[in-house]
This record gives sequence, structure tokens and C-alpha cells, in this order.
Amino acid sequence: MKSKLKLHGFNNLTKTLSFNIYDICYAETPEDQQAYVQYINEEYDAARLTQILTDVVDIIGANILNIARQDYDPQGASVTILISEQPVTPTDSQIEESPGPLPETILAHLDKSHITVHTYPEIHPVEGIATFRVDIDVSTCGVITPLKALNYLIHQFDSDIVTVDYRVRGFTRDVEGKKHFIDHEINSIQNYLSEDTQAAYQMTDVNVYQENLFHTKMLLKEFELDNYLFGDATQNLSSEQRELVTTRVKHEMLEIVSARNMPR
Repeated sequence: MKSKLKLHGFNNLTKTLSFNIYDICYAETPEDQQAYVQYINEEYDAARLTQILTDVVDIIGANILNIARQDYDPQGASVTILISEQPVTPTDSQIEESPGPLPETILAHLDKSHITVHTYPEIHPVEGIATFRVDIDVSTCGVITPLKALNYLIHQFDSDIVTVDYRVRGFTRDVEGKKHFIDHEINSIQNYLSEDTQAAYQMTDVNVYQENLFHTKMLLKEFELDNYLFGDATQNLSSEQRELVTTRVKHEMLEIVSARNMPR
């Protein structure tokens, strides 16, 4: 695929990037647990999420057609942005298998479709573990892969765990009538992540190349308990309590990244 395809008509491929971001913390008291949910609702309300997605639209060079956003009671928010297509001729850097821009280096283009985000703050009913999940989908039609938006979005959230799915669907036809079910080279989502992100996370791939399905699990390598404590009550934990909380938080993270309940 080193040479550019000469298409019959326009590019019909649909490329969808879906990922879940998890932020984990421990809150000792019911009051601190509710304060955590309130903090998340204020920090990542529909207005803030709209701004993040609007920045993505600017990064990818698309046009906003419509924005729908909603804050939920008692918690969570959703935003959906419909995007219009632009007649963009992609540069090599926009379609090669390499990291996309970080927040301070906004360069890239995306063709069209939609971007959505949903948030889910959640608290364990007994153990005080609070889990904030963000689901983001970027779906495009055309020549540009939405993977170029991945770096920017990951850097907008404090991410302990990230699971990423990328799929290319449909086909596009060249001038000789041959179908093409993918129009760019890819062997791993990891190649679209910046070096600092790759260094910070333990990553595992589960790919089905013949179906153009790519999946990467990411777990933060560094663990410092103080980064996972929320509320004043956690400042008075004994050594034994800190050890217990460490076990709980790490177990929660392991279950999430493994997508299954695990015995302790």
C-alpha cells in the first residue's frame, strides 16, 4: 500500500476507534465517596466534554454539523457531535502508522461521521473503590484513520486503564474494480501512541488481522497509593489499612483490564 490508491468514486471505508478509559481511586467514608462523584460530575460535565470533543474536531480538520449533550441525574454525562466531510487530500503523515498529535501540537485531518463520549462514575457498595469510566467513539468515513486522535484524547484524562478497539469496515473500489477492505498499513494500535505513553503503560494486543480488527489493553505501570486516595479521611490510614487499600485498588484494576472477576 505504499502507492496511493486510485479509486472509482469516493472512499467508502468506515473506520471506528472505540476506547474505554478508567480512573480508579479509594474514598474512605460515604461522604468522601459522594464528594468524589460530585467532583467527577463537575470536572467532566457535558460542557467540558463538549470542549474536549470540539478540540478533537479542530485537530482532525472536520466541520461540526450538530452537537447534542446531556448531564444526567445523579451522575454522568454524554456528548455526540456529528461531523461533515471535507475534501481533504491527506499527507503521508496523516495515514502512516505513527502516533497522532498531542494536545500542544494540533495537526491532522479526519474525514467525517461522528464523535461520542459517555461518562460513568461508579462506587463499590462496600469497599470504597470509586471507578470513573469514559467511553469514547470516533467514527470516520474516507481516507483518514481516527487513530490519529488517540494521543490527544488519552492525554485529556487521568488514565489508569485504557482499552482500545479499532475496526475497518466495508470496502472501497479502485478504478479497475478491485475491492480494498483496508487502505492503510497497521499491525498494532501501539504504533499510534507517543513514546511517553508507551513507556508509561503495560500493553497487550489481541488482533484479528484477517478481519481488520485490532485491540489493545493498557495498564499503568507505576503505582503510588497516594495518587489513588481521595478525601481527608484517607490521610489518617494506618500502615495496615494502606496495605489493605493497595490490595483492593490493584485487584480492581486487574479485574478491569482482564474483563473478569478474579479471586483474591
